[in-house]
Amino acid sequence: MHFLLSNCKYWLEEFHFDGFRFDGITSMLYYSHGLGEAFMNYGDYFNGHQDDNAICYLTLANKLIHEIKPHAITIAEDVSGMPGLAAKFEDGGYGFDYRLAMNVPDYWIKTIKEKKDEDWHPSSIFWEMTNRRADEKTISYAESHDQALVGDKTIIFRLIDADMYWHFSKDNRNGMVDRGIALHKMIRLVTASTINGGYLNFMGNEFGHPEWIDFPREGNGWSYKYARRQWHLVDDQKLCYHYLGDFDREMLATLKTVKNIQKQPVVEIWHNDGDQVLAYSRGDLVFVFNFSPTQSFPDYGFLVPKGEYEVVLNTDAKEFGGNGLADDSVIHKTNFDPLYEKDGKEWLKIYIPARSAVVLRKKK
Repeated sequence: MHFLLSNCKYWLEEFHFDGFRFDGITSMLYYSHGLGEAFMNYGDYFNGHQDDNAICYLTLANKLIHEIKPHAITIAEDVSGMPGLAAKFEDGGYGFDYRLAMNVPDYWIKTIKEKKDEDWHPSSIFWEMTNRRADEKTISYAESHDQALVGDKTIIFRLIDADMYWHFSKDNRNGMVDRGIALHKMIRLVTASTINGGYLNFMGNEFGHPEWIDFPREGNGWSYKYARRQWHLVDDQKLCYHYLGDFDREMLATLKTVKNIQKQPVVEIWHNDGDQVLAYSRGDLVFVFNFSPTQSFPDYGFLVPKGEYEVVLNTDAKEFGGNGLADDSVIHKTNFDPLYEKDGKEWLKIYIPARSAVVLRKKK
């Protein structure tokens, strides 16, 4: 125990680390290493299989780290969902600042691999993005290191595959590339805009890096070929990567306009799995998604606080590689409905093209 704790202190003091991600702690938390456990209800977490020594160490490690460096960040990677991991020690928790929302990247890669575009249901997407305990902060991410490093394909590579190599120049795009660019932006936007802690990118995910990282090893003949990121791709104006990178920059800037957006409630406004439309608000921003691959909707309406709304971000904008089908300069005024007058809400009706998302802000 003292040896492990001294390691935490060593890296903080000698190398000025600002925090730690504790990897794979599920295997520590349970005598079974989490194998063969269902974790379907709270009884599964506290059935006598938990390792009290490991729990004691993790709690002491968090207390030690934060005593040495109060602003250090600790993140727990746990697939079981152990309650209290990211709750304060004073509240009976283990003291981690965040837990990784491991369900989110798993959900995205499973959806891309196993479901047709027509079967992407907004109700399922919203549930996965917001399914977490209120007293625990999480790190949400669309793509995990399992995709960014060798072992699986990145999201963009799952969406586009080999066409990345032949059709990612602006003058040679095809339908597969257009689909991939559109969904990559939408996936990142719905993931980042629903966070309750932090948002994480991995090694070029922000601009759709075409390949994984694979360090020299026996399995690849000790090759260095894939042991790098091609950062120059995002600066090449002849290729489509900069569309994704430019969108990432504007997406983060938009989210930062809401002070402490991670602490603002995510309020669902509307979802319709048949239309594949989802809408929710956060602060003064309204997020609207149309995941349908074929159906565009003119004057699609839902109830929002009365007022005027301006478009602040559109995944379909031409500067982000979209089709530019909507006029984002239009100010959208809500329509009166006597049924909802006492609630202060009116109908907001907008045009949402297929496979696109738009962010609106209520004007002061």
